[in-house]
This record gives sequence, structure tokens and C-alpha cells, in this order.
Amino acid sequence: MKLFGKSNPTDTDPATLTKAINDARERLNIFSESIRALFLFVREYTLDISEIDAEDFKKQLEALQEKFQPDEKTKTIATQFNRQKGKILDHIQRQKKYIGERETEFREIIDLMTGAMGGLDNENRDFYNSIRSQGERFEEITRLDDIKRIKSELVREVDQIRAMVRDKETLDQKALDSLSSQVDSLKKELDKARHSADIDGLTRVNNRKALDRHLRSLVERNTITRAPFSLLMMDLDDFKQLNDTYGHTVGDRMLLAFAEKCRAAVRSDDFLARYGGEEFTLILPGASLRNATKKAKQLCQSIAAARYAADDSLKADVLSVTVSIGVSTYRPGDTVRRLVDRADQCLYKAKAAGKNRAVAESTL
Repeated sequence: MKLFGKSNPTDTDPATLTKAINDARERLNIFSESIRALFLFVREYTLDISEIDAEDFKKQLEALQEKFQPDEKTKTIATQFNRQKGKILDHIQRQKKYIGERETEFREIIDLMTGAMGGLDNENRDFYNSIRSQGERFEEITRLDDIKRIKSELVREVDQIRAMVRDKETLDQKALDSLSSQVDSLKKELDKARHSADIDGLTRVNNRKALDRHLRSLVERNTITRAPFSLLMMDLDDFKQLNDTYGHTVGDRMLLAFAEKCRAAVRSDDFLARYGGEEFTLILPGASLRNATKKAKQLCQSIAAARYAADDSLKADVLSVTVSIGVSTYRPGDTVRRLVDRADQCLYKAKAAGKNRAVAESTL
């Protein structure tokens, strides 16, 4: 277009403009994926060390990552990043310092073990000196002229050598057994502590901490490799009324029964966890939304069909419970919060629609 006979410099060919916009969108997608991957790498680099608040640091990283979304205001992203980058550097320095201190401790342990090995070496040296002395005695025996005396001396010396070897073997085996026992004990204690930290005390399924870590890991992995999964948010219907009527002891028994019912219905690689109170989650790796919804409906039917006694008496009330379930499935670019929020919305819809049912996100 010309204005007063001159070409307007602001004119742009539509095709060129469209191409530029598409290129910008493609770069934005690449930058977004790269940022998500970098956040994953930083979290993977972060060691699970409670002394340096690693768990809290990972949560801060996750919160910061959620700000890096295409629909977020640039100023908000810049403000959040400037606010957090100092904390990130501080944590990296704390981790480096912690590793340095542990390295020093390991060196001290190595020195201690080296000293212990030196002690063992001294024991072995004494043993070998004894063997060497026995060898010298054999040489002396060979110089004897009386055959009977030679034979007698040889038998006595051989018996002494055998006794020395037996004693040495006994000492070595005791030291080895003691060390093996200590290592096994430490390993069992460590495994027990790790397991206890991730298990809900009442229902013995995974707890909220384990769930958060597992969900975060699944979402992070999907940044690099596609591994679809679905999430079920499950809430026992009218649980407060049950507690008010029969007491918390009966309520706890119902939670236990519900957890056992779910555990019996899931696969070995599914992840069942208590989200909090009477709310549970079930992660189905590899499950499509359709298959996850089918599983949710089966659980609703199974839970509703079960009957339980309020107590152990013959005249105990027979109780039943139902569950409402919201189903969501992972979408590329999802954060943990988005995935959980969609399942929560579905759960709310299930409650509002009359409870004892499953609602999937495709029906919203």
C-alpha cells in the first residue's frame, strides 16, 4: 500500500508474517521443552539429603517451573526467577559443601580401615613368622640321625602347624562373620527406615510424601520420554457421617478395609496411596483415559458391594461404603498440579452427580 505516492514501510506480506509467527511458536515450544528438561536435570542432580532441605528445594523448583508457561505474564516469570535464582545457587553451594564434608569423612573412614587392615596385616605377619619358624624347625629335624626321633619330631611339628592353621581360620571366620552381620544389620535398618518413611501408618499403603515424589518423577520423565499414565482421585462418600455415627475406630477400620479392597484390585506396578483423610489416589501406568475410567467404575461397584460389621459382636450393625472417583490422564506439558486439579474437578462432579460413581475429564 502506498501513502502519498510512497511505499508504507509497515506493510508486510501475510505469508511472511505467518511464517514468522509459526517460527516464533516453534522456538517457544523448543524453549519451553528445554526449560522443562533443565528443571528435571537440576532436580535429578539434587541429592535426597534431609540435612540440606533437598525436599523443600525440589518443591521450590517445581513451583518455579510452573511459572514458565506460555500463558504466564513475562514480568511474572522474570520476577519469580529473579527471586529464586539466588536460592538455587545457595542450595548448590550447600550441596557442594555437604559433599566436600562427607568426602572428608570418607577419607577418615578409609584411614581408619587402612589402620585396621594394618592390624590384620600384623596378625598375618605373626602367623607367617610362625610358619617360617616351623620351616626352620623342619630343617633342624632333617639334620637328626635317629629315624624314629625324626619321625616323632615331624609328627609333633605337623600337629602344631595344623593347630595354628585352625586357629587362624577360626579367627578369620569370626572377623568375617562379625563384619557380615554388621553390614546386614545396617542394610536392614536402612531399608526399614526408607520403607517406613513412605508408608501410611494406618492403611499401610503409600503416603502423601511418597505419592508426591512418584507423581513428580512420572511428570518429569514424560518431559524426555513419553510414558502415559492416568490418575484416579478417590474419596469415600459420607465418611464424616460414618465417623460421627460409629466413632473413629470404626472409621479407621473402614479406611483399612477400603485400602485392602483397592490393593486386591490393582496390578503390581500400579501405585496406591493415601492422599489424606478419606481420600486416596491410584496411579495406573500405561493406562489410557478409557481404561482408567473402566477400572474406576469397577472399583466403585466392588466397594459398594462389600459389607462390613461395625464391631466383633454378633449383633453388630452391617455397614457399607461407597466411593466417588475422578479420573484424569497425563497430557504433554502437564504439571503435577494441573493433572491433580483436573482429577479433583472430576471428583467434585462425581460427588455433585450423586456419589458412588466415576467421572472422567473427557466428560467435563
